[in-house]
Amino acid sequence: MSGTPPKRRRAPTGTAAGRHGRSARRMRVGLPLAAIATIGLSGATLAIASSHMEKEQAGYSGPAAARCVPAELNASALLPGTGITVSPLPNSYDASPDAQISLLGLPARDITDVDVSGSYTGAHGGRLLAYSQGDGASFVPDSPFRPGETVTVDGQVDTPSGRRHFNFRFTVAFADPVPALPPGSKLALTPGEYQSFHSAPQVHPPNIDVTYSDSAKDGPGDILSTPYTGPGNAGPMIFEPDGQVVWMDPLPENVYSSNLQVQHLDGEPVLTWWQGYIPKNGFGMGEEVVDNSAYQTIMHVHPGNGFKADLHDFHILANDRAVVTVFNTIHCNLTSDGGPRDGDLTDSLFQELDLRTGLVRRQWDSVDHVPLTASYAGSGEADAEWPFDYFHLNTVDVRSNGTTLLSARNTWQLYLIDDRTGQITTSIGGRHPSVRMEPGTMTAFQHDASTLPDGDISIFDNGGTPFEHPQSRGLVISLDTQSNTVSEVTELVHPRALQAGSQGNVQELAGGNWFVGWGAEPYYTEFGPGGEMIYDAHLPLQKIVTEHGEHIQSYRAYKSEWRGTPTYPPSIAAEASGGGDMVYASWNGSTEVTGWQVLGGGSPDTLKTVASAPRSGFETALQVPSEAYVQVQALDSDGAVIGHSKTVRG
Repeated sequence: MSGTPPKRRRAPTGTAAGRHGRSARRMRVGLPLAAIATIGLSGATLAIASSHMEKEQAGYSGPAAARCVPAELNASALLPGTGITVSPLPNSYDASPDAQISLLGLPARDITDVDVSGSYTGAHGGRLLAYSQGDGASFVPDSPFRPGETVTVDGQVDTPSGRRHFNFRFTVAFADPVPALPPGSKLALTPGEYQSFHSAPQVHPPNIDVTYSDSAKDGPGDILSTPYTGPGNAGPMIFEPDGQVVWMDPLPENVYSSNLQVQHLDGEPVLTWWQGYIPKNGFGMGEEVVDNSAYQTIMHVHPGNGFKADLHDFHILANDRAVVTVFNTIHCNLTSDGGPRDGDLTDSLFQELDLRTGLVRRQWDSVDHVPLTASYAGSGEADAEWPFDYFHLNTVDVRSNGTTLLSARNTWQLYLIDDRTGQITTSIGGRHPSVRMEPGTMTAFQHDASTLPDGDISIFDNGGTPFEHPQSRGLVISLDTQSNTVSEVTELVHPRALQAGSQGNVQELAGGNWFVGWGAEPYYTEFGPGGEMIYDAHLPLQKIVTEHGEHIQSYRAYKSEWRGTPTYPPSIAAEASGGGDMVYASWNGSTEVTGWQVLGGGSPDTLKTVASAPRSGFETALQVPSEAYVQVQALDSDGAVIGHSKTVRG
């Protein structure tokens, strides 16, 4: 995410990186003349957890020259002759004290005699717990390891060619968590920049200003966003293309969210988002939340091995699996990059989780595979407050061909890794790409690399900060594996030449349209197949400087079809008005309401219909005669009553 850019950066080298050629197929967009004219987890819980982590680590002090980079980079996690992929990676130096030993690739019944021993703590008892997918198990120790010790793992596996012994070892890192700062003062709500509702007084979404819309070309769906840093509430939010809010879950003060999207779990659509604490370093410390279509939370997803979920990426996979990003700050010798001998490093990693058991099926750590010198961020005087964030993982795209696509902001590179070995097979962009980059394909500080159905890759190319490109853009590239060449397919740019220094995403829509969330620039734009802008909207543009940025932001934004059917009732408010009553009706999250009717009467038992009106946005106001008691009923497109509020005094 990097809402705040890294504290220190090395100046980019070379002239090719970030300087685009001009492709004949580039798609540029001009602003229509008409548009020019109109132009989870509570904060207390997180604080306690962070304090607990710091107290745990206080018992250990790292050596003056802690090692975190293995002697052999990009080694295989597949143990020879065994058929099992393991983590922590053999001969690595970045394991967590709370690490489980993941053994993936064979049924749990074929993995036997697992012995685990620490060089300081001795033999570790534990349990070998099977994955629900039936293809492996994790050895979960009864007690944690000690930072700095080497852990040896022995065991046997039954393979089709007979029983094989395995043995590997890894070293436990000295964790150095970034400090959790005390909550800051709440931003004052700015009149005219946020919305308020009589019937839902707790909901204050920011205003959405729609500046251009060609409804004839606009695709179906609502817009999913996670605004934060004010004005208005922070929290996951869905709104219609006309700017009317459908649903918002206002989070507690100083708790933030990101990455709201529609996914599928057990064949059913669900909403997922990250929520938690965002330190000034620009990553997340929290959890993933999964809600069903009734807005009932059915799952809180946490990484294993003692970590908290990072905000950058979370995908539910088939067969009750998911991938989640984690940022782990550890003590490290950074002299290989010109940094301090006694420094600190942010190791970006991802885990594949078994959602049924919570076990870690595999873990991939950047420091095991990518040299520190690949970074465009400088190690400088990296310390516990500002660890060297050399990689900054922001995408984990598990593909159907046994590979995973990764994007790292601070190396300017995309990586294809082999899922069995964990080894990088292809690197795209950056200082030393393994493929030939044609003009227009180099990115800088990019986000959100996604594999498209035709095999092309979409990217949100930030271009900075500092800005190597004149503006941020959506980019689609094609990797030709025969010629080992990357070419530009599509470029999408905003007519305002937006410069989004962080965050952002590109989404391919059905029918060939594209939807772009501009991250640190609070815009949402839909483009047609030919690159023409057909929709544009933005959140408030007022500059409000915080530790996370200059104004309201949304890490990503998606356009998706969503059907919400809350189990909680509609909301009502009534006020005396002009000799009668003004009744306000809303139903936070319902997508089926097309109209409202008001029931009124002298007692709660004698109510009858006194007014009706079509739905007019999140909240509908209905003028009615004075009644002792009133109630509202929600109507669907057939005129059927699908919900009713409590009865209140008129």
